[in-house]
Formats: sequence, structure tokens, C-alpha cells
Amino acid sequence: MADDKPKAPEAAAPGRGRSVAVVLAFALPALAFLLLLGNWQLNRLAWKEGLLATIEERMVRSPEPVDAVLAEWERSGDVDYMPMRADGVFLHEAEQHYLATHEGQSGWYIYTPLTLADGRTVLVNRGFVRYDMKDPAKRDWQPVGGQVSIVGFARNPLSEKPGRLVPDNEPANRIWYWKDFSGMADAMGLDETSLVPFFVDAATTNGATAAGPVGGVTRVSLPNNHLQYAITWFGLAAALLAVTGIYLWRLLRR
Repeated sequence: MADDKPKAPEAAAPGRGRSVAVVLAFALPALAFLLLLGNWQLNRLAWKEGLLATIEERMVRSPEPVDAVLAEWERSGDVDYMPMRADGVFLHEAEQHYLATHEGQSGWYIYTPLTLADGRTVLVNRGFVRYDMKDPAKRDWQPVGGQVSIVGFARNPLSEKPGRLVPDNEPANRIWYWKDFSGMADAMGLDETSLVPFFVDAATTNGATAAGPVGGVTRVSLPNNHLQYAITWFGLAAALLAVTGIYLWRLLRR
């Protein structure tokens, strides 16, 4: 009967054409998206390598006075990891506690305002204390009194909470989970107009009469996995291209 006759090649061609169009309609946008992601990761790689090179270059400089670092802040808005020095008096009664780990141990970074001779104030991360040493009354040392000199690294303030999973700060309890510059200054009772607008991680403090927080806690921890990500996206693009090509080749051979 007529219905049992095999279809002519011309009759099957429109069906193959529609299949090819459908495959390409999905494969080409997906391929473009994967290539875009790979290229974006390469751009991020170049940016991260430049940032790490800047940090490395900065950290080997000699410490600069507050005004020199402040001039760079006003010029670029970025002073992260610039070595600096400052002289002043700590206001220990206003110290705040930032939850942290140091060398595998849980504890607190002690943030204390340092009043300079000209009346300005620097918010200083004096260093690490064990978790059970948060209360100054429990510490077995005396706070640094009188005029002191600090050497450390400037650190940019955060503009916002770094993620939804980070707990909210507890200013009433002097507990901080992220470095809210304005919030910490307010909790310290400071006039923000007289503040140097960035933090300082103390590496050393001269003038201490006894042991204190462990300074030198600054670490450069910037993961740089962008090359692996780029390879992943480009690899997926190559796999998609190969699978699509094989499928179309088989389809057109029928």
C-alpha cells in the first residue's frame, strides 16, 4: 500500500531542518554564555593579580605618617595594607571587640581609639586576645598608658555588611562581626568628623608596660581561583560544541 512506502529524502528534509534549528537555538546562546563567563573570569584574574601585586608592593614600604596615608585615601579611596605609624594616647575605656580567629584559636581583636596630638582619632586594631579575655578585668596585664607609638597597616573600612550570613553587630555589647566603621565610632562615643577615615592594624606598640594583645594579625587572604574557573567555563563550552557537532553530524547523515 502507499502508506508502507519509505519516505523520499526530500520528505524527510524539512523535519531534519527543524531539528537542526531547534538544536542551534539552544546550543548557540548557551555557548555564547559559557564563553562570556570564561572571558569574565580572565578579566577577574587580571584584576586580582594586579591587586595582589599592589598589596605586595605596599607591604614592603617603610611606614608613613598619618597625613601621607590620608593623602592617598583622599586621592584614591584605597589605602589597604599601606604601612603607617602614629603617635597618640589610647582611650581604653572605649575599646570594642571583634570576633576573630588567630593561628587556629578563637578570640577577639581589640579595637581601641587612639587620640593624636592634633585631636584627630585613629581606630586601631591592637591585636588578638583569647576568647575568655574579652573582659579587661580578666586580663593579667595592664593597658598601655600615656603616649604611645604604633606601627601597622592601614585597612579600608567596609561600605556595607559583607554577606547575609554574617550576624548583625551588637554595639550595645561591644561585639562586632563585621567592621562597621561608622557604627564602631558611634559605639565608642566619637565624633566621626575628627576621625581618620580608615582602620589601622597594629603590628607593634611601643610604650607598653606589660604584655597585651598579640599584634601583627594582618593577613593577606585573597583567594585567586579565577584561572580554574575560566578553564571550567571554556571546557564546558568546548564540550557543548563537541556534543552539538556530533549530534548534528549524526542527524544530517540519516
